Amino acid sequence: MASSSSESSDELATAVGRYVLGDLSLGRAAKAAGLSRWEFEEVLEDAGFTSLYGPRTDDQLQREIDVALDLYE
Repeated sequence: MASSSSESSDELATAVGRYVLGDLSLGRAAKAAGLSRWEFEEVLEDAGFTSLYGPRTDDQLQREIDVALDLYE
């Protein structure tokens, strides 16, 4: 049976991987890892990754534009 510490490490590694691949947002990855957003950003920095904000693809950008236009109307 895995210890709580190794389970936490596995959850953190999975959250970092999914964040880096774009599967999870920063906030959701932090939650999955059991950390605050700021703690998770520190983990990313320590691992050599930069926090990414905003849309990562053209489709994500278009969805954000559409939402903003809907709010404006």
